[in-house]
This record gives sequence, structure tokens and C-alpha cells, in this order.
Amino acid sequence: MLGTLREIGVEHSEAWAQVELTMQESVEIYLGDLAHIPCQYSFIDANSEPSLVIIQWFVRVNGSRSRIRIFYGDDKDQIVDSNTDYTDRIKVTFDHQGAPLTIQNVQLSDEREFICQVNGMAAGNAEGKTHLSVFAPPDAPVIKGVVTGISVTSEMPSKVASCEVHNGFPQPNITWYKNSMPLTSSAGRIGVNLNVTRDPSGFFSVQSTLEYKVVKEDKDAYFSCEVSFFVPGAVRTLESKSVNITVHYPTTMVELWRESPQGLVKEGDSVELRCQGDGNPPPPFIFNREQDQDVDLESSGDVLILSPVSRKDTGIYQCRTLDSDKYTEVKGEMLLTVHYLDPAVVVPKDSEVMLKGEDLTATCNALSSLKAHTVWYKDGKQVGRGNTLHLQDATYGTTGEYICEVTVPSLPALHTSGSVHIIVQGGPQLIGEDQEVQLEEAIGRMVNLSCEAQGYPLPSISWNIIGTQNWQEVVSKSNEYMAQSVMSVKVTSDIRALCNVSNDMGIEVKAFNIKAIPRVTTTTPFSPAKGSGVIIVVIILFLLMLAILCSVLYFLYKKGKIPCGRSGKQEITKEKTTKDDIVVEMKTNAKNEESVLLKAINGDKKSPNEQR
Repeated sequence: MLGTLREIGVEHSEAWAQVELTMQESVEIYLGDLAHIPCQYSFIDANSEPSLVIIQWFVRVNGSRSRIRIFYGDDKDQIVDSNTDYTDRIKVTFDHQGAPLTIQNVQLSDEREFICQVNGMAAGNAEGKTHLSVFAPPDAPVIKGVVTGISVTSEMPSKVASCEVHNGFPQPNITWYKNSMPLTSSAGRIGVNLNVTRDPSGFFSVQSTLEYKVVKEDKDAYFSCEVSFFVPGAVRTLESKSVNITVHYPTTMVELWRESPQGLVKEGDSVELRCQGDGNPPPPFIFNREQDQDVDLESSGDVLILSPVSRKDTGIYQCRTLDSDKYTEVKGEMLLTVHYLDPAVVVPKDSEVMLKGEDLTATCNALSSLKAHTVWYKDGKQVGRGNTLHLQDATYGTTGEYICEVTVPSLPALHTSGSVHIIVQGGPQLIGEDQEVQLEEAIGRMVNLSCEAQGYPLPSISWNIIGTQNWQEVVSKSNEYMAQSVMSVKVTSDIRALCNVSNDMGIEVKAFNIKAIPRVTTTTPFSPAKGSGVIIVVIILFLLMLAILCSVLYFLYKKGKIPCGRSGKQEITKEKTTKDDIVVEMKTNAKNEESVLLKAINGDKKSPNEQR
């Protein structure tokens, strides 16, 4: 039987039409998976269905018309041909009118035609074929952008990036994108170079290089590549990361601005000017002033620092560059204004002497580049606004230092001040309303008499005291405009004290009349609150003394020393020296104790003469 089957494998029957054979045109499978290739057959004449059907499977040799058998057999005996790529990987299962082929661990080399041949002997022969397609998804694409700058002045497209993908089957395709928009080849603008290799395992590697004619706007563009590949029943894609390229382009615009300080600039500030152009790479800049274009200012790169600035630094500043590609000069400029406030000038200057009752006008001016505001102060209080201060009907209260403060509301850091010292000249003026003071003081007391006056020139103070010789000056002080003297006087009798205040402009007198009165000492009234403790002690002592006295009297009475009735009373007054005298003395002592207690309770009252 086996020999017969081998002979059938090499012979070709011409009765193909008597068998209907059904096979799929293609079967798609992932690398390494299990492939199932159906082969269904039927005989046209059901009455002539053979008892023996032989099935053979062949594979087409790639690149030729020849084929190799890998299996033959019937429903009873199956033979897998030895020494083929499929000897250990295939299996044919016979079922009702079918003999499908199963291939394990599909390899890339399995992508070929598989032929199923059915031989029904006299009932007819037939064969069909199925193409097995094998798929292996590639690795993710790897993109590399050009690290060097690409100039927009290049006449031909320049290499922008390369994209590689490995280990794919069948061969994957690469598409380029800019900002997510696909790029297609265009003569003179876009070019794509493709390099495809296949390793011994059969996998494909594809390298694609994008050449692109960049423009200035491409400085912000992102390029990416996408690989597309076939899988069973579909097409899938993998996208690379995006890369940005460095585009070199000439400078067409330059901008100059003040980086610091913010706001208005004043004298003494440190000013930083910064210059920036739209070219890449940024070219070096040259700074100068419009009025001195031939004088280059010392700078550091794109920064010019002026420190400290003065009003002479006001002007138009420029920064310029010479583009090396087109040799065209581009410049930027800005106006720098340095504000100032000169020191305040006050008229009259320093100090001014004026007479009492006179009027005076003082001015304060400070040259400023901005609108200024002037306020006058005296002793920390505002006394005027504006450049002019009017002083009318001068008094000694007008004397003092007047300070004018000049500020710039729009630039508070600018401020200055000046001052004038006003001196009011005139005769002395006593401080206090009364020029004659009436006093009543007790004899023997010390009285302080104060005399204070102001004036210019500084007044002097002298005293004339009538009625006592016991006096002395205890205070004598003065400043530029005011003098004070305090006299301490002992009252022994009526006193008249005259304070004489004088300077070159006049004299003033202040009188003190002191009436001496006798000194009266009054007893301090007893205070129950303060004497409550003393009262308790006295009462306790009194009760103790009374108890002792009663005990003595009772003792004498028992001894018969004190008789009852009128006769007993008379014996007490006898002048004989007896023991009765002791009793009398004790009574006398008791009376003394009672008087002491009464004095303690009522207070020790003395006559006015004793109090003195």
C-alpha cells in the first residue's frame, strides 16, 4: 500500500473534474502561532464515491515552480515525509470529506504556498492551494534629529532626522510628519532616502532619512516618523517621539528695552538695558547713544549696565548687529529719561532776625524734572503748603526752625528739604498772665518764687526782695530765647519780691506779695479706724487693773481693815500711819490709771502754746 501511495505522489491524473476541492486563498498567522489550513473535498458522482481516498500535502519552493511533498496518507495510514522543515511540526487530521493541515510554531520561512492533492482513484483527482502569510510586528521606531543647526539660507534640502525600525515582517513602511501633518516627497523641498535590509533570520530593518528645506518658522516645528505594518486582517502603526531641530536664520528685527529698575528712573539708580534680536543663533550686539554713534559703550553680551546714572545719561540708546549672512545692519533703540530733584534753596538762607509785629515771606524752591510738592513744618507740625511761606505779625511764638520738604508724588524716592531759622527780636515778655502775684503763707515756711521770660536778645533776670534776708536762688537756666529763675524765700514777715527782666529792647517787672500768717497746729482727730487696736489694749489693761483693785479691797474687808458704813469712811481719812495708808495709795494709783486710760481714749489735748 505504501509503495502505491508513493507512485501516486508522482503521477498526475487527468480526471480532476470529478472532485470538488475547497481551500482558502490565504491564511494569515502571527509568527510562532499555530496555523490551520483547511482542505475540503467532495466527489461529483455520489454513487461512485471511492472506498480509498489518498491525501497529499506539498509546499512550493520559494522562487521556483517546484514543490516538495511533506505528507501523504489516507484515513487509515498517515505518513509525514522525513527530512523536511515540517517533519516535526505538521499534523493532518482526517474527517468527513476533509484533511486539514496543522502547522505548529509557524516560522517566517513558512510564508509560501501549501498544496492539497486529493486522489480518489477511478472516482477522480483534484488539488488546491493556500498561501500562508506570516506576520511579525516590528520594534518601535527610533528617531534621531540632527543636533547641528540647519540654516534657512541653504539652497538644497538638508538632513533633518533619521528613523529606524527593526525586526519586522513583512517589510514595514515609514511615513514622516511635521506637526502631525504627513510629508510627501517634493522636488527641491522634501526628500526621503530609504534603506531596507534583511537579516539571516528573515526579519526586515528599515532606515529612512528625511531631507527638508527649512524656513524660519520651522524653529518651533516638531518632526516625527510613523511605521505601518501588516498583521492578520489589519494594518497597524507605531509612532516615534517628536524631535525639534535647531534652525539658523538671519536677524531681521532688534528690540531694546529697560530691564531694571521698574518704573521711573532717578539719579543714582543702576540701569540695565537688554537687547534681543529675532535671529538664531543670537549675534553679538553693539550699544551706543544716538548722539554718539561712533562711540561704542562697554557691554556684556546683550546687556548694557549704566551705574550710577545722572541726568546727563538721558538720551536715545541703540543696539545694533551686522548679520553675517546678508551683511545688513539691524538696530533697536529706546529713550532713557533720568529724573532728578536738586537740593532745596530756601530764602532767606540759614537764619533771619525780625522784630515783633513784622511780616516775613520765605520761599523754598528745588529744580526738578517732574512736578514737585512742597510742605512747610515747624516743630513737626505743618504750617504751610507751596513754595512760599507767609509769616505775619510776628510774636515770640514765631521764633523757631522752619523746614520745607519737597517731594515728587510720581517718584517718592526723590525728596529734599531745606530750613530757615527765624528769630523774633523784642523786649522781654513774662510768661504767665499775672504780673503781680498775691500769696498768703505761714510764718517759717519756705516759698519758691518762679520768674520766666522770653525775648531776644536773651533777657537777664535780677531779684529785689524786701522783708526778709533769708532767701537764695535755687534755679537759674536759659536757652537761646528764654530765661528762668526760681528764688526760695523763708517767710518771717510780710514780703515783697520783685523779678526784674531786661534786655536791650526793654524791661519787665513781676511782683510777688507774700502775707505772713501765724502758724496754727491742729490736733489730729482720733480715728477709730486707726486707733481700734490701741482701744482694745487699753480696755484690757483697765479691766485687769479693776480686777486687781477689787481683789485687794475684798481682802482688806475680810481682814476687817475696811469697816462698813459711815464710820469706816471716816477712818480712811485719819492721818495715823497705819496699814490703811496702803489702801489710800492704791486708790490714788487707780485714779492715775483711769486718767491714763482717759487720755489714751480722748487724745493728749494740749493748748495752742504747748503745741508750738
